[in-house]
Amino acid sequence: MYVYILGGFLGSGKTSLLMRLANHFSEKGKRVALIVNETGEIGVDGATLKQKGYDAIELPSGCICCTLAGTMQNALKNIANDIDPDIILIEPTGLALPHKVKEIVRSSCIDEDRDVIVGIADIQRFKDLLRQREEFFTRQMQGSDFILINKSDLAGPGEIEGAAEWLSERFPGREIIPVSVKEGENLDKVYGMMME
Repeated sequence: MYVYILGGFLGSGKTSLLMRLANHFSEKGKRVALIVNETGEIGVDGATLKQKGYDAIELPSGCICCTLAGTMQNALKNIANDIDPDIILIEPTGLALPHKVKEIVRSSCIDEDRDVIVGIADIQRFKDLLRQREEFFTRQMQGSDFILINKSDLAGPGEIEGAAEWLSERFPGREIIPVSVKEGENLDKVYGMMME
């Protein structure tokens, strides 16, 4: 079982990526379960996900990396025992620290083959985020196995290159991939880095 944790600030595109990944893996014949810790910017909640045929758990208000850690552990165990999926996709709140979520995954005694944090940075708000919350954003991205610069279709001249340079300096060795989750741009590369 593979566990993918989608980390990124509010509005970065986590919910849209969650749906893209769920659809992709389902089309490949994989059994997918979802854990969502917020309603999401496009209004996808647990009930909506279930209507689409996904095994989904929506955790209540609070953060799964701190106040809801126990709830998260129980959800993971229940999913592993009751559903036995090939893949679990976790969308924490936009204020969560994904590496803390990964610690909870590892401490929950589920038998995962691999856990991966996918960091998501919003190019439209990248400069503002660095100006207002650089320390938090850096901590949020620090555990990422690779980082997506989302909304590349809306980027101005030089913005992607500037963001990629900043991210590469702070997170050496991590692959930085410009994408447009909404338009599907460059997602084949992302799928290729994940379990097929």
